[in-house]
Amino acid sequence: MRQFLTLLAIATGCVGLASAESFSGTLVDASCYSQQKSAQSCTATGATTAFMINVKGKVYQLDENGNTKAAEAMKSRADRSTDPNNATNSAVTAKVTGKLEGDTIAVEAIDVQ
Repeated sequence: MRQFLTLLAIATGCVGLASAESFSGTLVDASCYSQQKSAQSCTATGATTAFMINVKGKVYQLDENGNTKAAEAMKSRADRSTDPNNATNSAVTAKVTGKLEGDTIAVEAIDVQ
């Protein structure tokens, strides 16, 4: 019985990992997007605290964990401008790994380029 439960736990863990998806696109300032309704005019900056990701024209919200990870990654980007509040920065691309729940991604990992 113990062996069966161990195998069941391992299988359940693998299913959870297998359901994670990858999303690649540009990071968007969620506060700006909610006002402008345009991902193109709302480039994420080092001062952004709420993020979305634009994947081929479809915009997804990041969960709270994703916002924290994205903000940390943005602040530590080696190539960011000297003024992190500068909204004229070029688009920031990212790869987000997580589970899609509606229009929100429950972020497991984020890689900001």
